[in-house]
Amino acid sequence: MERYKSLALLGGGALLGSLSTFFLLRLLQTQKKSVRRQCTENGTAETNGFEGCTIAGKSDKVVSDDLLKDEIVSEQLTRNIQFFGFESQQKVSASYVVVIGLGGVGSHAATMLLRSGIGKLLLVDFDQVSLSSLNRHAVATRADVGISKAQCLKEHFLSIFPECQIDAKVMLYDSSTEEEILSGHPDFVLDCIDNIDTKVALLAACVRRGLKVLSATGAGARADPTRIRIADLRESTNDPLSRSVRHRLRKEHGIEGGIPVVFSLEKPKVKLLPFKAPTGEEENPSDYQIVPGFRVRIIPVLGTIPAIFGQVMASYVLTDLAGLQVQTEPVVNFDMDHYHILHQRLIEHEELLYGTAMQVQVDVEEVMYIAKELWHGRSAREQHAKDVGRGMWRSINELMLVRWDSTKPASISNLILLKFNEVDEHESQTLEDIKEKEPEFYSRVIAVLKRAENDFA
Repeated sequence: MERYKSLALLGGGALLGSLSTFFLLRLLQTQKKSVRRQCTENGTAETNGFEGCTIAGKSDKVVSDDLLKDEIVSEQLTRNIQFFGFESQQKVSASYVVVIGLGGVGSHAATMLLRSGIGKLLLVDFDQVSLSSLNRHAVATRADVGISKAQCLKEHFLSIFPECQIDAKVMLYDSSTEEEILSGHPDFVLDCIDNIDTKVALLAACVRRGLKVLSATGAGARADPTRIRIADLRESTNDPLSRSVRHRLRKEHGIEGGIPVVFSLEKPKVKLLPFKAPTGEEENPSDYQIVPGFRVRIIPVLGTIPAIFGQVMASYVLTDLAGLQVQTEPVVNFDMDHYHILHQRLIEHEELLYGTAMQVQVDVEEVMYIAKELWHGRSAREQHAKDVGRGMWRSINELMLVRWDSTKPASISNLILLKFNEVDEHESQTLEDIKEKEPEFYSRVIAVLKRAENDFA
């Protein structure tokens, strides 16, 4: 009898779930928005030789704080709410994000921002969907070939999350369109542009306006997803596009860093394809440029890599908007030999200073965690990377681990990385001296060591 009761309860639950899903779907269908496939004449402008336009929609509205009160929206975003918590998801849903460049990287970033409940999106690109871009675009189909990328995304997006306020602009970013694109106090700007001139201008404008920006570097010609990283622009040493952008920002705008970028440590697997005219002969690509400075030669692309770049960007932005702290993997060019050296130096220093190494409570793997994860391969006194690439490799010659608090053992939560010339000064002071003279440094170190304590609790 008990068995039949259980089966009856299970059956009733399944029926109830099916009925609720059915009615939710019916409600969704009644709320579905009609999609417009053409630019309105309203707002049409000539920019850079292109006719720019704004796709008609509800972009003039303010992001609603009550978005999650909608039953369908809250059900659609259930997993996000469970992950972030209701209040944090509210922050995400009340946010406004601008995505510039809607190709392989930008389309995937924008798609996941939408699916994660961003309340307002501005989609910007001057280009059209081509047949060859379908290998990497997030939502485009053959039916979309020939229409603008901005329009394509907006149409698909309205069927996924119609409550999002989506503004689509078919235009090229430059100084003449800066105000139209960057006004409105966006919470984040995603730079998914693959042209150096435009990218440099956008990043400089975001820094000047005090806007949060995340930039994507070269995703083409690569195949290894495990080598994709997020770091400061200063640290993206292996990427040719990053190198050029970094040089231009420093030379033309005095910007040294402070801009997070998504990049790959992998060296490009293939090169730009030679440009051939209709006759089959190689010609000068610049003779065929529609827009000055834009690449005409083709970079071979494995579609999975730009897609992952876009997903990484969306994840970074979402966690930031939600207030969830995520420690990205630092770019540290050390190998196991370097960590063995640091471990040996610690033992020798302990023996010299205390007469014994008995209080060294870390092994080589834990030294790797301390040097890489906690201190990012640089002195605790350096907030930003100065030695990158081969410079970081050489910097091991002047680094060592020492106790933060001399009264406690040399454990994971009591070791800091310093340069040789910083050690004597540190060990001649008490923690109270440091706290009084350098409160910011003191607080920063305490926060890092607290993280170590929590990680190994």
